[in-house]
Amino acid sequence: MESGLYAACSALMAHSQALNILANNLANVNTAGYKGESQFYQALTAANGGQPLGALNTAVNQFGVLAGQGLNLSSGAIQTTGNPMDVAIDGPGFLVAKTAAGTAYTRAGNLSEGTNGELLTAQGDPVLGELGKGKIGPITLPSGAVSISTDGTISVDGALVAKLHLVEFKPGTQLQPLGNTYFSAPAGSAHTAVQSSLKPGALESSNVNAVQAETDLISLQRHYDLLEQAIKIFNTDFDQPAAQQLPLLK
Repeated sequence: MESGLYAACSALMAHSQALNILANNLANVNTAGYKGESQFYQALTAANGGQPLGALNTAVNQFGVLAGQGLNLSSGAIQTTGNPMDVAIDGPGFLVAKTAAGTAYTRAGNLSEGTNGELLTAQGDPVLGELGKGKIGPITLPSGAVSISTDGTISVDGALVAKLHLVEFKPGTQLQPLGNTYFSAPAGSAHTAVQSSLKPGALESSNVNAVQAETDLISLQRHYDLLEQAIKIFNTDFDQPAAQQLPLLK
């Protein structure tokens, strides 16, 4: 009986975390450059750090817990905006931003110009560029008409200013979501992009399938409700009658 209650509670916790992940995906369906996340599970007996369990322990504790979440790095659809400050990345590359927490990587190309001419991400952080002579740093734009070419070269009124620092990672590199379409990566893992180019005047849409995410959310919510009912049944139909019988056992 306790094993059943533990299984239901464990599943309820896992579903609660999974609901948060799905809800966050749905909230960012229209966020440029957003990459969806998914949840995966493992048996409780596999999550105990490899400690040996007896046959009975294994049998009664073979239920799932949330093991973590994965990142879907597939490309989203590219939509034309006509805004000269927008760029969509064609390929596996990332733009580089300088944030208060350090270097971050993003696929969101909805750039803007700050009050002092700084080239900024949608979150207001400086975008890093190649400034010449091997120097990488924030880009400052002089006043004038800005244009960005497919290789990331930025010109103002036809004069070369800088080049966007576009980077890529080896397959299997573990990128960690930081929120706001930002990602962190292991130190030294980024290298100058060789397989990516830019599409000026366009943005990459979120890669979340809204219909599938809504379907998954409804299904997960139903499972969550059933688990809540199961816990109530364990409490009312099993535990309380058993407790009531205890005084009779003398």
